[in-house]
Amino acid sequence: MAPAEPDDAGRIHCRLDALLEQREMTLTRLSEIVGVSIVNLSVLKNNRARAIRFSTLTAICEALGCEPGDLLTLR
Repeated sequence: MAPAEPDDAGRIHCRLDALLEQREMTLTRLSEIVGVSIVNLSVLKNNRARAIRFSTLTAICEALGCEPGDLLTLR
């Protein structure tokens, strides 16, 4: 398997904004539930994140009642 290219991260799209809207939840409320700062969630929501911890991904999915594939998509 070839190493990841630096531009590969740009192909991942985070659908956090759409999922929050569907659930009528604010970023502030999600931050309170998952214990991740609003700033870090905002970076993820705005597709500027370079990585995400599995524990954070799990907590977000549990809070939103979704699967990782609902949150992150490949472009």
